[in-house]
Order: sequence, then C-alpha cells, then structure tokens
Amino acid sequence: MIDNHKITVYYDKSCPSCVKDRQSFERIAGKRAEQFIWFDITNQDEALRKSDIQPIDALRNLHVKDAEGIIYSEMDAYSLIMKKIPLLAPIGLLISLPIIKPILSYFYRKSVDKRLICEGRLNK
Repeated sequence: MIDNHKITVYYDKSCPSCVKDRQSFERIAGKRAEQFIWFDITNQDEALRKSDIQPIDALRNLHVKDAEGIIYSEMDAYSLIMKKIPLLAPIGLLISLPIIKPILSYFYRKSVDKRLICEGRLNK
C-alpha cells in the first residue's frame, strides 16, 4: 500500500544502473530517505495505468508521485526528489532551469532508449 504522506518513486528495478542510482540516493539522503517509497515498475502495467502512467512511459522516464498525488516525470521528477534532500537541492534546482532542462532531457532520453534497445526491451 502506498502511504499518501510520502513521495512514490516509480523506478525500474530490473535496470542495474537504476538500482545503483537508488542506493546512492538513499545513502546521500540518510534519514530523509524514509520519505520515499520505491515502487518497482517491473510487471506492474495495471498498477501503473491506475496511477495514470503508461507502462512504456514508466520504462523510458522516471516518474514520481508527490504527497498530493501529482505525477512528475523525467527531469521534473529528478528535480522534485533532489530538492527534498539538502545536499542535492542545488542540483535539483539547477536541472529545472529552462535552459538546462531540455538539454538534459534530450541526453537522458537518448541514454535510456539506447540502454533499453540494447537490452531488447524497446524496439526502435
């Protein structure tokens, strides 16, 4: 069950780099990591759709649901979770800037799509 007072992070547990990123984030976050619920998207198509997230979108982009139930994706999702951790807050602010956000988004999408194609989980 998802606690409505926490932030839910929809991530791909079958992705080794995603798991490492989560572990690094939790280490940096310390006790503040308790405010996040990590939801593995693997084989959760129905649950994702109930949260208004298309499974292919969940695979290709990080999604986060805030305490009010608002869904954020891609750089907005990264920015939201980083802003909750004092050490990462400046980066969270930086990646949300209008000049930086689209550039990072472009490279993020390219990187993720390349990984998924190599893994045989995305056809292009």
